[in-house]
Amino acid sequence: MRGRSGPEFSWNQHGLEEVGSNSVGSAAVLAKLSEALFIEALRKYAAQLPEDRAGWLAAARDPHIGRALVLLHSRMAHPWTLSDVASNVGLSRSAFIERFSQLLSVPPMTYLTRLRLHLAARALVTSAVKMPTIAEQVGYESEAAFNRTFSREFGMSPARYRSMNRSSPEEGRG
Repeated sequence: MRGRSGPEFSWNQHGLEEVGSNSVGSAAVLAKLSEALFIEALRKYAAQLPEDRAGWLAAARDPHIGRALVLLHSRMAHPWTLSDVASNVGLSRSAFIERFSQLLSVPPMTYLTRLRLHLAARALVTSAVKMPTIAEQVGYESEAAFNRTFSREFGMSPARYRSMNRSSPEEGRG
């Protein structure tokens, strides 16, 4: 039944109705429903993880480290210090480092550096944005510092990485 609400409303039923529908916006509704179902599945999986389990989902489930991940991912270019993040999530600096490292198997600043660099690597390959702008977007105050750190992580300069990993327009044509 279309238009049902209240306790009897079923997302599954609504999804099935949308699949067979040619209604305006049906594709958008299905896309959002699939996102919601995926998130719900992740939540249920994370909730069932043993307490001593490590990994990204276990870290996201942890009240303090989950908040730290949200901060780092949402404000990646911010000049974070360990003390800043720790105080923002309500832990001492040492407790924060210990808990973060335990759950993610890397210290917080290593995690942040890798996050920044992997997002920069994606931007290098998928956009024409200039190197200084990418460096700034991922939290580096200078292109030189970005180049040094990127080269250490990937074994080559950002410019070389871009040229080696970018496909030419002809390669994408079939």
